[in-house]
Amino acid sequence: MKKNILFLLILLISVQLITAQSDRELWVEELIKMSDPVLTALAKDKLKATMPTEQSSFDYGDRSNFAGLEAFGRLMAGIAPWLELGPDNTKEGELRKKYIELTQKAIRNAVNPKSKDYLNFDKGSQPLVDAAFLAQGFLRAPKQLWEPLSAETKQMVIDAFKKSRTIKNVPYNNWLLFAATVETFFVKFTDEADYLRIEYALNKHMEWYVGDGLYSDGKYYHWDYYNSFVIHPMLIDVVTTIKQSNHPYKRLEEDVIKRAQRYAEILERQISPEGTYPVIGRSSVYRFGSFQLLSQMALLEQLPVELSEAQVRSALTAVLKRVLKADGTYDKKGWLQLGVVGYQPKMAEPYINTGSLYLTSLGFLPLGLPENHSFWTSKREPWTSVKVWGSNPDVARDKYKN
Repeated sequence: MKKNILFLLILLISVQLITAQSDRELWVEELIKMSDPVLTALAKDKLKATMPTEQSSFDYGDRSNFAGLEAFGRLMAGIAPWLELGPDNTKEGELRKKYIELTQKAIRNAVNPKSKDYLNFDKGSQPLVDAAFLAQGFLRAPKQLWEPLSAETKQMVIDAFKKSRTIKNVPYNNWLLFAATVETFFVKFTDEADYLRIEYALNKHMEWYVGDGLYSDGKYYHWDYYNSFVIHPMLIDVVTTIKQSNHPYKRLEEDVIKRAQRYAEILERQISPEGTYPVIGRSSVYRFGSFQLLSQMALLEQLPVELSEAQVRSALTAVLKRVLKADGTYDKKGWLQLGVVGYQPKMAEPYINTGSLYLTSLGFLPLGLPENHSFWTSKREPWTSVKVWGSNPDVARDKYKN
């Protein structure tokens, strides 16, 4: 009898592990599907020649000159934690080896003035945004994406980032964090950082905190997902990096993390039992990227105590399936298309083109946790809205947090 019970327990645990691991397999599959066209083309110096640059309107002019850095910078920020795990002899480890090598080649072409795919780091204002996302990629994967580069390539990266410093008259809102994030790259990898840009952005965002885990976007609060697209994630990356250099603003880390944890709670509560969520405000076509902050807190093992890893993984997987498995998400050649659920070009703002859409990769940050991490191996659990709408008697009420 005891042997039978033991056998059943082992079988049950094995089934649970297989089920949980299938979530990770799905995530890796979707990340590779999204990443491959961009990284393969840029590694071959053919990104500009092959990537479409669709826009829903031209109210802000032709955005195609920004598309390459948008696609690559944003994808780098999303795929970096997974690549940072490095290669190994597993199937997934072999995949990482392939995409680490592609990304390193892509980096060189992106910053080499002699390449066909040399990207725009200083013409117009937009390149400051995507230089910052590219900088996040290096901050999130220093061992795999920065350290192996040749001295020549490293200098070209530095030169490219310095070009973005010449961009002036940027909006007085979350854009301050783009300049701060580029400078944080210099803090991490050089001794050439302009700390004033970092300090100014941090000071203003501390002023712009409105409570309950939310920052206004400049003077006024905007009801959208920019707290997740940009504000919380960049505040975290900036503050945790300058802490390593013993900067006085390391004192901000506790508040930055505490506020991020509250917003992570809010994001999780917005995921319906069906994996849908409120589509509100600007840049909704960034899809899965709307949940970057929730994903980042999982990656950093800083989820609030109210959220288990299993319920977060389950909720995010439900969202991933809804928005990335929909027909029309990709064109026939594998490039992302405008829309939230499938192809919906009228949902894109005039500043958005095909390259912009790769911000959706920022939802994949938990792939930076290894396969045997409890985030991936734990049994699936219902998330908050599943409990609420399923009449679960144990679901707890929500609470405001300052």
